[in-house]
Amino acid sequence: MNPLRLPLLESVFCAVNLGAIVLDHERRIVLWNAWMIRHSGLRHEQVLGRDFFAVCPDLRGGRVDTAIQHALYNNFPSLLSQTLNKAPFALYLRDERIQQAVEVTPIAVEGAPRHCLIQVTDVSIAVGREKLLREQAMVLRSQTFADGLTGIANRRHFDVAMEKEHRRAKRGGTPLSLLMIDIDHFKAYNDHYGHQKGDQCLIQVAAALAGMLKRPCDLMARYGGEEFAMILPDTEPEQAWRMAEAIRARTQELAIPHERNSDPSQRVTVSIGIATQQADAPLETEALIGAADRALYQAKRTGRNRVAALSPA
Repeated sequence: MNPLRLPLLESVFCAVNLGAIVLDHERRIVLWNAWMIRHSGLRHEQVLGRDFFAVCPDLRGGRVDTAIQHALYNNFPSLLSQTLNKAPFALYLRDERIQQAVEVTPIAVEGAPRHCLIQVTDVSIAVGREKLLREQAMVLRSQTFADGLTGIANRRHFDVAMEKEHRRAKRGGTPLSLLMIDIDHFKAYNDHYGHQKGDQCLIQVAAALAGMLKRPCDLMARYGGEEFAMILPDTEPEQAWRMAEAIRARTQELAIPHERNSDPSQRVTVSIGIATQQADAPLETEALIGAADRALYQAKRTGRNRVAALSPA
């Protein structure tokens, strides 16, 4: 054997930019490269010749332990899932624990029992990039389903939620109520006060009404223009009516001036239409939305600042 071979191999292991540990058949450490020294803080004299699990007791009984057994006794290599084993070794860079990918490989040694090589790769940058991409995707998703002006759910979010709650109501045999809410004489408001004030009015009304929701399953959405929709799962007609009246009263409490409103208070008011799908009478979402729209039209036709309800046909 070339006498330079072993020192050369050791120099290579110490030069590579990853952790390299070699264990003998009794799991004693025979190589602990410079990368491991740098990130573990443990020097050669502290680890060489010692039992691996005396040096790394936290790894005993876990996936790394199993992988070492497979390599030494079954000649079977292992690549530990980074998702399940984010940072098994106590390795640090600037006081931050390094995210790791770990590979355990059996090594045949001529004239000696089998050894194994443990390779530890720093994947912190890749993990950070993946986290950033997930966060960006979540932001994009929230923007996709949020109204750009008011910040509440938009029409697309409403359509998705409506289909989901409709299926759940049919499956569970529960009622589903829908409120269609429209700001009275909003075009006249915009013409009189200007579009900037109109936007502020929409934002203020949307925030106030969204703040009235009590359950995570309830949804307040901007349906279009000055029209809003509220989905109320597992809600009977009487409960929906009480919510609608509370919404109507809350809007008046905002005391937003509206000189072009025919209401005597000359404040911003809303009209509301209600439709409820009963548990024993499932129907299509279009029918429920259509009934709530017709009820809204009835509330407006009979004087505005009113609540009306219709049964879906």
